[in-house]
Amino acid sequence: MTAAALNPRLQEIVEDFAAVPDKDRLQLLLEYSQDLPALPERYAEHRDLLEPVPECQTPLFLAVEMGPDSAVHVFFEAPAEAPTTRGFAAILHTGLDGLDADEVLAVPAEFSTKLGLQHLVSPLRLRGMAAMLARIKRQVRDQRG
Repeated sequence: MTAAALNPRLQEIVEDFAAVPDKDRLQLLLEYSQDLPALPERYAEHRDLLEPVPECQTPLFLAVEMGPDSAVHVFFEAPAEAPTTRGFAAILHTGLDGLDADEVLAVPAEFSTKLGLQHLVSPLRLRGMAAMLARIKRQVRDQRG
């Protein structure tokens, strides 16, 4: 799939990363990490409802809800001292939250490689982001029935 196949929000994120020099991409990722919304109370008080993503180097948990209109909502919990992981979660939140289920399922598995971070973060961290996306997509498929 080409970058043109991304939904407009994810395409804009890819373009934002492409527009800055390599040395500034980590700073942009850090800025995203600061924008990760807090968990809603229903999850903050019931962490057992969150799915762990053990592929991430730091503890990350997520939940996916799909409304009757097929709108997907994603929620993440990642420690403040893990800005890379939080940044990836925030990118996925920004790019996916509120989209239709079909749009979420259409996101290419290799989306994380389009951010141009391969030389700046470890392959393990990029696999963690890919695992977040895979789990989101699996939960969407499960909820669709």
